[in-house]
Amino acid sequence: MWRYEHELDVRFCDCDPLGHVNNAVYLSYLEAARFSWWRHVFGADGFTANGFIVARIEIDYRRAALPADRLIVRLKIDTIGTSSFGIKYEIANVRTRELIAEAKSVQVAYDYTAGRSIPISTDLRARLEAAL
Repeated sequence: MWRYEHELDVRFCDCDPLGHVNNAVYLSYLEAARFSWWRHVFGADGFTANGFIVARIEIDYRRAALPADRLIVRLKIDTIGTSSFGIKYEIANVRTRELIAEAKSVQVAYDYTAGRSIPISTDLRARLEAAL
């Protein structure tokens, strides 16, 4: 079951000369959904209180997204470790419901002041477990 959904429109600048969304732009789509979800769960100061960095992303492309398509990015927490957590995503065309891409990312809890990874806090773990 997907725990969060974020809709967005394909912009003209997202597309390459071949007329479809460039592969690199999908990272931005995932980021937009992740950012929206994080603010939804933790509020406006969520990044300050619960910092993380993205350590890994995998994307499997299934179909081309085209200019003016409306897409939905769905996400859910997949795994929770000592200092990292995984998110699964799917990107689909809102109108046709066709699957556009599937992805996974790994985030690491991070102390920006110290410049190092840290264990996931009790509060963060509770919120992540609620999103499993």
